Amino acid sequence: MKKVGFIGTYDKTDLILNVAKILTTMKKKVIVVDSTLTQKAKYVVPVINPTLTYITDFEDIDVAVGFKNEADIKGYLGIAENEELPYDIMLIDADDSLAVEEFDLIKAPKNYFVTAFDLYSLKRGLEVLSNLKEPMSLTKILFTKEILKEDDDYLDFLSLGYKVMWNEYRIYFPIENGDWSVLAENQRVAKIKLKRLSMQYKDSLVYIVGEILNDTSENQIRRAVKIIERGV
Repeated sequence: MKKVGFIGTYDKTDLILNVAKILTTMKKKVIVVDSTLTQKAKYVVPVINPTLTYITDFEDIDVAVGFKNEADIKGYLGIAENEELPYDIMLIDADDSLAVEEFDLIKAPKNYFVTAFDLYSLKRGLEVLSNLKEPMSLTKILFTKEILKEDDDYLDFLSLGYKVMWNEYRIYFPIENGDWSVLAENQRVAKIKLKRLSMQYKDSLVYIVGEILNDTSENQIRRAVKIIERGV
């Protein structure tokens, strides 16, 4: 099972669910783990009887809420601690240093730092990485209206002294161009739809999925996006 961390305090729930939907459309068995303090998934993913900890199925994605680590998920599913979870990919939403440690994201093959450029998202997000015991390689996912080198330089400046190794490339998602209203509508109808999202948003999703799978062509991923858009 491949673990992928999405780290930071910026809202990542819709992003992660969209990535998961593309992966499941490509026949991957995926679990999304919301380990955040706010547990937004509890409110936007439909569930009949929510409890403190639970796993629910949403659009062929297993969504786990309230679990502190992988061992707790195994216990909930009745799987022995020395056995593998029955998933190809685990996507972990983490917004505090304890979750990074408990899910052992330092050893995950891929980790993303997700932020916008307001000071809360930047500084509080970096705080999550403040207790790293060894260097962690991270790819920046940046939500921004404009792609400005000054913003990226400022993030680099704030992260000085942290045990972070930034990958050279960045992944950008647009804000203030209508995507958020589409995502809010998706939440209200309890569906994952990609059709009305901007091309830049979808291109960035394709790029992330390509990184996670790393042995799949871009054309295959774009075909999966088209299937989701058609509602097949």
